Formats: sequence, structure tokens, C-alpha cells
Amino acid sequence: MHTYDVIIVGAGTAGLGALREARKRTENFAIINDGPWGTMCARVGCMPSKALIQAAGDFDRRRSFAELGIRGGEQLSVDIAAVLARVRKIRDELVDETLELTRSLGERAISGRARLLGPGTVIVNGVELRAHRIILATGSRPIVPDAWTPFADRLLTTDSLFEQSTLPPRLAVLGLGCVGTELAQALARLGLHVTAFDDKALICGLSDPRVNGTLLEALRRDLTVHLGHEARLFAGGDGIHVKAGPEEVAVDRVLVALGRRRNLDALGLETLGVVLDEHGRPEVDRATMQIGKLPIFLAGDANGDVPVQHEASDEGHIAGVNAATQSFDGSERRTPLSIVFCDPNVALVGQRMSQLDPTQTVVGEASFDRQGRARLMLSQLGTLRVHANRDDGRLLGAELCAPAGEHLAHFLALGIHRRSTVLELLRAPFYHPSLEEGLRSALRDAAKHLPNDG
Repeated sequence: MHTYDVIIVGAGTAGLGALREARKRTENFAIINDGPWGTMCARVGCMPSKALIQAAGDFDRRRSFAELGIRGGEQLSVDIAAVLARVRKIRDELVDETLELTRSLGERAISGRARLLGPGTVIVNGVELRAHRIILATGSRPIVPDAWTPFADRLLTTDSLFEQSTLPPRLAVLGLGCVGTELAQALARLGLHVTAFDDKALICGLSDPRVNGTLLEALRRDLTVHLGHEARLFAGGDGIHVKAGPEEVAVDRVLVALGRRRNLDALGLETLGVVLDEHGRPEVDRATMQIGKLPIFLAGDANGDVPVQHEASDEGHIAGVNAATQSFDGSERRTPLSIVFCDPNVALVGQRMSQLDPTQTVVGEASFDRQGRARLMLSQLGTLRVHANRDDGRLLGAELCAPAGEHLAHFLALGIHRRSTVLELLRAPFYHPSLEEGLRSALRDAAKHLPNDG
């Protein structure tokens, strides 16, 4: 039986990241994929959702036309079917680009569901394959509670939303994490009547109540939001009903955005002889992506560590290098960065407020209510809070809901990566008028609470 140097299970972002590194070092590899080839990001995640958000944001801008002196905005309309058709067109183009990496692999690209038979063997399509090292990058799938199976014909997930030829007028969104928040606002701005539910008071991964309050104010301009109670579904004569605490609404369809479940079941992890947690996940070294001391690596959404695209790509890269070189070396991970493309953008950079010791941390805050560039853009809603070490002024993290927050977040992430202090960042140029001046205001506020040499 032929033995490969490396077998990669999964051809999503992490799997393709591993493939890039493995094939630089060996031609004796195989990659196995169950289901459609092409990354989750390109097919059902980051990219189609941003295409939808772009259309929604452009259409929503008409509400500002009158104040800007532009007439006729009230005559504009949106064609949901055409919007979704463009989303799919862009999606298909992006998927096709990701397929370039695997299209020329021939027999080394295998379609089928793989299962481990032990640390060095997998079985796929009834055929056993052996490898010196195995990378597991099997991704994830949307979570849909089993109790909701009777309503399957009324439920949507991110895996099915973009396949719809059109959408009905009334929609409930269950779950206001990053994806649920983005899609709920976008669909509301495209003219749907959207009601969103989450059982938590803090949404979108935020831990700062002040920033969370700004986000809720923004969302409630476009849709109805109910928080703090678990949602239940039941049938009704006027549609499917969603009830959460005292609130109840009848809708035509329900978008379930409760997160994603790791594709670890039926993978055969129990054959590895390692301890699995209550979710069936083995312990993984985040610096090497290695499972215990085994020649097996778990990368991307499948390990459930940080389910964002650039982290999955990094984990695939780390696993691919280690598997192909047998080095098992640790790699420094990037500064944590999460961006939600609602309006205003939400971003979490570095350590969140809930992870910091308040006695050792100073907070600097800026509001965009009267910030110059935000006023010119009619985008005055926003809150930015930065966190710094009280002793030396080093920037530790930030949470924000602010216009063009995606760009502010990258500036902050670079500062944290370089271990910059608040005063060092304040020495950087801030052009006038720019939204970055809002960041300068937050840094100045933090500096007030630092020692003179902070």
C-alpha cells in the first residue's frame, strides 16, 4: 500500500493553506474533501455576505440624500431577486478562483468522506490510505437545534440563504453573533421586515456594555431586536411563530444564525488514543496545531478555536509547514482581530474588556457623535474604547462600534502587535479631517489616566 508524506482532510481555507505549504516541500500528498470544493468563506461565508451588505448599504444611503441636497431618493427601489443573483455571480467567481489550487492535482484530489482508522491511516470511499502525517481541516456546519426539524422547510442558514431566488417580506433572525448581526441589518435595509432575537444581552462578541449599547441603537434604527430570552418556534396559521420571553412574532422564514458546529463527528478521533472533551475535541497545541504528540494536526474551524478566515488560513499554514517538514515548531500567532461589517462596523482587537484586570487597566473613550469627518459623512453614531496597561501605557485591546471601524481596527491591531504605548501611538500622524481623529481622541482620553512616562 502506498504511503503518503501528508494527507490533508478538508479543502476549505485551512486545508488549502496547508496544501500550499505541503506541496512546496513534497509531491507525495493527497487532499480529501467531502462535499463541494471551494472554501466556506467563498461559498457561503465572508464573500457572499459582503456582496449582500454592499447592496444593502448602497440602497440605505438614499435616506441621507435629502439632507445632502440630493432629490429623488424616495423613488428608488430594490429588486431582491436581482441582488441575490449578483451575490451568487460574485460567489461563483470567487469559488472558481479557490478551485485553481486543486484543479490540477488529478488523483491526489479525492472527493469523499474520510475517517481515521488510527494515527496514520484514513479510509475514504472504502479505500484505506496511509500517511506519515495527517492534517484534519474538516471545517464546520451551521447549528440547527434538533427540536426545529419539523420547521425545516421554513428555516434558512448561511449555507442556504444565498441560494434563494428571492425572499419573503417577513424574516426572523435567531442569533446576533457576527454573522447574524450583519445579515439581519443588511436584509432589513433591503426592505424586509426583520425581527432579531438573542438570548444574551451583549451581542456580536462584545464585552463592553457601552459599545454594545451603541450597536443596539444602530440596529434598532433598521429592525426590531429582542434580547435576553431563548427563542422557541411553533406553527401558526399566519406563518411560523417565534416566541422569546414575552415577545412573539409571526414570520414567513427564519434565518438560524446560532453559530457553527465543528465537523468532528464520525471523523474517527476516538481511534487516536487521546482524551476528547465533552464536544469530542482533542487538545490541540495552538502554536503547532498538533494533537498531543501524534503526527496529526487539527486546523481551522474544525478545532473551534478562533473561527475567522485569516486565523483558519494561518492554522492551515502552520499545520502544513509542520506536517511537511516534520519540524513540529511553534509559531507566534497574530493579534486577535474580529470585524463585523454591520453599520457602524464592530471590531474587537487584542484583549477584550472582560479579559482584563480593571485595577491594572485604563480606558480611553471617544464618541463619534460630534466627530468632524463623521458629521460630514452623516455617520455620527459610534463609540470607541481602548484599553491600556496602567503601569507602562502599553495598548492591550479595544472594542468599538464606529464608522469605518474596519480601518481603525487594523491600526489598533498593528499597535498591539508592535507592543506600542498610548503615547507612542499619539506621535503618529492623524490627518484632518479623518475618522482616525476619533481614535486619537480615545488615545488622548486614555493618556489622561497614565503616569507621565506611560
